[in-house]
Amino acid sequence: MKRVILMGAVLFSLAACETIEGAGQDISTAGGYIAQESREVQSGM
Repeated sequence: MKRVILMGAVLFSLAACETIEGAGQDISTAGGYIAQESREVQSGM
């Protein structure tokens, strides 16, 4: 469920940005969230 919410937020933030710089920041932020989620999944294994 977290992943669905996360992906929705990522898509919404990408749609909301108006500049290339803003898009880069959004993608960087999304990457951070994905990396955090990945670490949490790996630590639970």
